[in-house]
Amino acid sequence: MAEDSKTAAKAPRTSPSEFFKQVKSETGKVVWPTREETVRTAIFVFILMIILSLFFLGVDTVFSAVVRWLLSLA
Repeated sequence: MAEDSKTAAKAPRTSPSEFFKQVKSETGKVVWPTREETVRTAIFVFILMIILSLFFLGVDTVFSAVVRWLLSLA
């Protein structure tokens, strides 16, 4: 087990030019979403944002009413 860590520590370093070649190669493999997928995702996020904001508005209103009621008892 100790030999494995020594072997990993002695791995050859990558030169900066080789690193950038690898980055360019990996960037070429990226699959970008289509315009339709981007619009669909944006609409979904917007709808979810509205639903969650209404949910948290309701929760906040209920908690506010409960706290106000508790403070009126004191």
